[in-house]
Amino acid sequence: MDRKIKLIWDFKGPAALKTAEHHVIHLKEFIAIEGTALDITGYKELNDMHSIAFMVVEEQEMISVRDTLRPHRGEIYEP
Repeated sequence: MDRKIKLIWDFKGPAALKTAEHHVIHLKEFIAIEGTALDITGYKELNDMHSIAFMVVEEQEMISVRDTLRPHRGEIYEP
């Protein structure tokens, strides 16, 4: 079983949550166009000034997706 990688984009400031929500729209468009193996995206408010948007990819896709979308960081995905 291949590992799954959670690619993360950080957004900070008073509009962070709305920006993260909007970023997920673009991540879903990318998934539809590129046909990635997984369709797991989302956003989360960490506090009122920091939110994240994320996308989960198979480990073998990580390099190409990372180079194209340039996330701020990544971690092993555990549902």
